[in-house]
Amino acid sequence: MNIIIKWYYRLGAPLWFYPLAGKLIPWVTALFLLFLIPGLYMGLVTAPADYQQGESFRIMYVHVPAAWMSMLVYLVMAISAVVALVWRVRMAEIVIISSVPIGASFALIALLTGAFWGKPMWGAWWVWDARLTSELILLFIYLGILALYNAIEDKATSGKAMSILTLVGVVNLPIIHYSVVWWNTLHQAATVTAFDKPSIHIDMLIPLLLMATAFKFLFLLVLLLKMRANLIEQDIHSGWVKKIIQDKQKAEENKHD
Repeated sequence: MNIIIKWYYRLGAPLWFYPLAGKLIPWVTALFLLFLIPGLYMGLVTAPADYQQGESFRIMYVHVPAAWMSMLVYLVMAISAVVALVWRVRMAEIVIISSVPIGASFALIALLTGAFWGKPMWGAWWVWDARLTSELILLFIYLGILALYNAIEDKATSGKAMSILTLVGVVNLPIIHYSVVWWNTLHQAATVTAFDKPSIHIDMLIPLLLMATAFKFLFLLVLLLKMRANLIEQDIHSGWVKKIIQDKQKAEENKHD
């Protein structure tokens, strides 16, 4: 228990988190590529063509992980919002504002690839399907959170407002997930679930899971980069930033010596 508390306070300290994130970035990048490269190769080359959709189904290996990540990123934001509001941890707010553009990007990718997938399957780039519409709403929620944060100059106030709006938007996640169950939609039902046997062939499932894992590491990689950037931007005149700059200068001097 003491170890958990110790790590909790450490992760909440920018001076400790910033160098830790810098050390993690190369490892996370390696893990991202480790899953991405075989996932892309298997998905685009070795996976058999779908008997109904033909080769066009391969866009699934970007569309599906992006759609999953658009919801997972928001879930991370919601948990961080609770931490920020209840325990007043500023780093939790940094996680939220750093995650917003990432989640919005995943939602946009999911919508665009879904349009390219839907055109040959449904004969239209867009339909007001329950799953598609709720995913579009998620994108608007991401943009709304970002706009709200930037509209308020006082960062303490904007962080609190952003956290509250994030929690309000959580109601959209179950709507996205269960939309194909609750309503009669064009969007196909889930083929990969936590409790049922997947309805997708194993040769198609493996690259999908590899790509899904790669996207998770991509999120972590970009999150670490953006958190470091946001911390520097917000605390540019603080003592811990000056200390990091001094340490880097000393390291450079030692190299030349």
